[in-house]
Amino acid sequence: MKNILILIVLPLFMACSAQNKNSATNHTKMKADKNLENYETAYFASGCFWCVEAVFESVEGVEEAVSGYAGGETLNPTYQSIGTGKTGHSETVKVYYDPKKVDYKTLLQVYYGSHNPFTVNGQHPDYGSQYRSIIFYKNATEQKLAKQVKQAIDEQNEETVATEIVPHKTFYKAEDYHQDYERLHPNQPYVKSVSIPRLNRFKRAFPHLLKPESKLQE
Repeated sequence: MKNILILIVLPLFMACSAQNKNSATNHTKMKADKNLENYETAYFASGCFWCVEAVFESVEGVEEAVSGYAGGETLNPTYQSIGTGKTGHSETVKVYYDPKKVDYKTLLQVYYGSHNPFTVNGQHPDYGSQYRSIIFYKNATEQKLAKQVKQAIDEQNEETVATEIVPHKTFYKAEDYHQDYERLHPNQPYVKSVSIPRLNRFKRAFPHLLKPESKLQE
């Protein structure tokens, strides 16, 4: 009986799967009302997008981060469909940033500094192609910088960086209940045991990149 109980409880703590789908409706509408036309955008995937979104939103110069899907060929993917690992899409975050305050190379530093780029198809405790590490570049400059940073990390480590560097094609915004999920659900088991610790590790390592109001979470 004890082993069965562990199997039942464990997924609640160790799966990037959403609950409280209806609780974020008003917040999401406010988020959608933001005028983001004057900001640059960048696209990154590195595991559960709840974690990635929270990391980038803590960075000075980042105005907004939106959770979604990219990297596959399936049209109009959903959270349920990408969970099969058959769509080719990865949980991805679209980052809106002010290049006068934070440049793309710094965003790459944030990206590599907030996950394990040596892990193939996943970030602990989430595994599968939908959690793989990808940088989606929009132009030759971003591609060059992404390759330079990846090469530098490769040269400094015995392991090989698993991060894919591919051209950006289409980004599909995730369902409303995924947006700002970590901030809206700080007591959700996965958020408490995985997302917040990951965010805090980033904050401790890169305090100079944080917004003044961004503090370690309990």
